[in-house]
Amino acid sequence: MKRNPLWLVSLLVLLATACSSVIAADGDAQVDETDQQVARVAPTVDGGEYGLNEEVASRTFMWQTDWSKSTIDLADLAAGIRTMDPRDTIPPIDNPQYESVSNAALWLTNGDPGALVEVDGVARFFPLAIMTRHEIVNTDFGDTPVSVTYCPLCNTALAFDRRVEGRTLRLGVSGLLRLSDMVMWDRETGSLWQQITGEAIVGDFAGTKLAPVSTSIVSFAQFRDTFPDGESLSEDTGYGIEYGANPYVGYSSADGPSGAFFREELDDRFPALSRVVGVQANGIEKAYPFDAIAESGVINDLVGTEPVVLFWTDGAVDALDNGSIAASRAIGTGVARSPVVNGEQLTFSGANGVFVDEQTRSTWNGLGVAVEGPLAGEALGNVTHRNEFWFAWAAFFGEAGEVYLQ
Repeated sequence: MKRNPLWLVSLLVLLATACSSVIAADGDAQVDETDQQVARVAPTVDGGEYGLNEEVASRTFMWQTDWSKSTIDLADLAAGIRTMDPRDTIPPIDNPQYESVSNAALWLTNGDPGALVEVDGVARFFPLAIMTRHEIVNTDFGDTPVSVTYCPLCNTALAFDRRVEGRTLRLGVSGLLRLSDMVMWDRETGSLWQQITGEAIVGDFAGTKLAPVSTSIVSFAQFRDTFPDGESLSEDTGYGIEYGANPYVGYSSADGPSGAFFREELDDRFPALSRVVGVQANGIEKAYPFDAIAESGVINDLVGTEPVVLFWTDGAVDALDNGSIAASRAIGTGVARSPVVNGEQLTFSGANGVFVDEQTRSTWNGLGVAVEGPLAGEALGNVTHRNEFWFAWAAFFGEAGEVYLQ
């Protein structure tokens, strides 16, 4: 089976070069050069001594990362960006600007996908049109510092509280990958973090996990209609990039991830690049294939002993296929929520964004907000979950995780 598209390797190099050129040309670039210089001249540890492959070691020898502290086999790390010191060649956004949904609608279409992040009553939409080009946004929700992250190769949009042991971290794109998933780095200690798990895998913080913040990939129309007073990440990022073009053309319709970054055996229970909703509850991971959610419309289930409900809504498009994200094929949205309201567990039926609970006959939308009936205005509680490609879920959670089967 074809699973090693060489074009992807070239694409990532070109993307890294393009982003690097933008930074060099833009005097308002987000990276604080003074802080970065301090990080780069800090004491270094030669990773080659601890098992880094030669290519990765040659690109990271100047890092201050303590490679002697690790929770993984360092040989599993691959150079996703093949430049000398690839950190932040794909530039995170450190000073994000936000706009109203009415202003966002001037450049986003109804189907444009984005990461919905809710913290302390603030709801924000992070368009994948921007996230594919920056991958990390370091921001604040009131008094809560949060990093919103997106790995295009795994299709994982995740947010984390970026406070660790009394320090607020600035996360960046390390340029390294593990099992095709982005490896992040923090400027404060040079520790490396696995995006899909939020765990520090190398460095001073090795073994520490970032606290997850509820994140869903939804369409702009879903966000706008549910949160009319919400905020959307502005395309005014200071980098002069015209957002909306997909730098990973054809990726999601390939047979599998790039063999340059994923050398493991693929789990053949589902197509490698089919999408699943991965739900985490009480230490248990469970995958729900998009096809199963779409066919049922709604799934009432348990993850361990934790009740969950998954809603399906049509409309969201694929950010990783067509050259224009807005013109891409529709793939829909799968969202997980807690069905418990005021101590009562609800059971849902319905389809395509219109759902009814059996207990009160209230009507709910696809994001778990009651729009009519006795519970109108109530919102279901968040459940930690991810939208991701099957190969990524299987690689990181498949050994001990569960899979929903109809």
